[in-house]
Amino acid sequence: MSVTDIAAADLADSVRTVREAEPLVQHLTNTVTINDVANVTLHWGGLPVMADSFGDAGEMADLARAVLINIGQVPDGRVEAMHEAGRKANERGIPVVLDPVGVGSTPSRQAVAESLLSEVDFTVIKGNYGEIAALTGVEAEVKGVESVGDYEEIERTARSLAESTDTTVVASGVDDVVADEDGAVRVAAGHEMLGEVVGTGCMLGATVATFCAALEDTHAAAVHGTLAFGIAGERAADLEYAGPGSYRTNFRDAVYGVTGDVATGLDLEGRLEGVL
Repeated sequence: MSVTDIAAADLADSVRTVREAEPLVQHLTNTVTINDVANVTLHWGGLPVMADSFGDAGEMADLARAVLINIGQVPDGRVEAMHEAGRKANERGIPVVLDPVGVGSTPSRQAVAESLLSEVDFTVIKGNYGEIAALTGVEAEVKGVESVGDYEEIERTARSLAESTDTTVVASGVDDVVADEDGAVRVAAGHEMLGEVVGTGCMLGATVATFCAALEDTHAAAVHGTLAFGIAGERAADLEYAGPGSYRTNFRDAVYGVTGDVATGLDLEGRLEGVL
């Protein structure tokens, strides 16, 4: 069955599998969003651990079911730990997810991302439109860690990156795109308020890593995790909120509330569209 033929039961099975597996997910991430990343992992049913120092990072990756590497901050010691955890994960054959936060904005971040891509085999690369374009060599506009500009060819760009790196690529934006060498899928889920809260991109990376940690089919895990994340964003907007602060709280509650039973009752028609 194609990932575009997803039924509510398929998403429900994935959500239940994550909660039943309670996978340990090792995060090397930035301090700006570390609490949100840990909590969203927990709310999906995973067990977060944030070991990001050299030595400890590799030892923890030896115990984990998946590793997330987020380059939102790149001090030398943490970069060394990223490489160490990535190598250990590759040795064990567990998924490694790269979130190239801010790549394309400075030469230093570009160099860190390129060094990781050259030495670590990634299962999924999750970035915003600008970050994915920058990794592909397409002209992109990234200010700090935010993607700005128009990306009319983002589906082809994401697929190109997937082909060159032998990964699944998740490009997050107004609509999210999940691509591999066989094609690209546009995910119609989410809410505009997600863009008003710092860290939702990092939380999406954690979501994808958590689903990859529990599901055997990591491409389906990327699609289902991205879809579930967007649905949580919509459900958060259905609750009363005064602005970004209360919406952020709603979102964490909504992630916790997307259970298998809830997913079973969803109408997913038109949510996934094959675009390439």
